[in-house]
Amino acid sequence: MDAPPAPIPPALRTAAICRAAARFCARRGWAPVTEMKLPNGRRADILALLPDGGFAVVEVKSCARDFLSDSKWPDYREFCDRLFFAVDLDFPQALIPADTGLLVAEGPDATLLRDAPAHALAPARRKALLHRYAVTAAGRLAALQDPAGQAELRAALRVE
Repeated sequence: MDAPPAPIPPALRTAAICRAAARFCARRGWAPVTEMKLPNGRRADILALLPDGGFAVVEVKSCARDFLSDSKWPDYREFCDRLFFAVDLDFPQALIPADTGLLVAEGPDATLLRDAPAHALAPARRKALLHRYAVTAAGRLAALQDPAGQAELRAALRVE
């Protein structure tokens, strides 16, 4: 008899769901940035710029315990036009609030099971968030193109 497969560690499960959700975003023409720090100090798993200029936050949850122990996700609503959860097939979907979108990851892809209702950001907040998004995305691109230069810059900024 074959032994049952070993459980996937939570960090690897979270990373796989996040990759699948980011691919989902890209296929829809959204521009996802992972681990995006928001002005309120929270960090969104994915902040995606939508084709219409809106923003979606995708909160990744790897298991019921991860969802039930997290009370910060409502704070993301004030920084997006749409709020989604991304989970895998093993997640108990009944836990996900009905007033949020739901993506389900299977392997490298994710499927939309429920769209997120829209709640428009105020124009001033949208402008500030767009600036933060652009600076973060451009900084990450620059770091990919010139890792040594970015390391020197970070070191110089810490000294000053």
